Amino acid sequence: MKVNLLVVGLALILIGILIVIFSSLSGTEKYETKIAVGGFIGPIPFGWADDPKMFKWILVLIAAVAALFFFMK
Repeated sequence: MKVNLLVVGLALILIGILIVIFSSLSGTEKYETKIAVGGFIGPIPFGWADDPKMFKWILVLIAAVAALFFFMK
């Protein structure tokens, strides 16, 4: 039996969207959401966050990944 990975991927995306919609409609409690993003564009690290504490963690993670890349060479 051959499984088409495109169909499996689309099904997983659809299931994820349905879970997000269901949870947003059924939830009555209010939660505070904080966002932090970090990564690399080529050799240049970047990061931003809406909370200073989370930004410090992103900087630590980016520095650790950059050090890992340098030591792997």
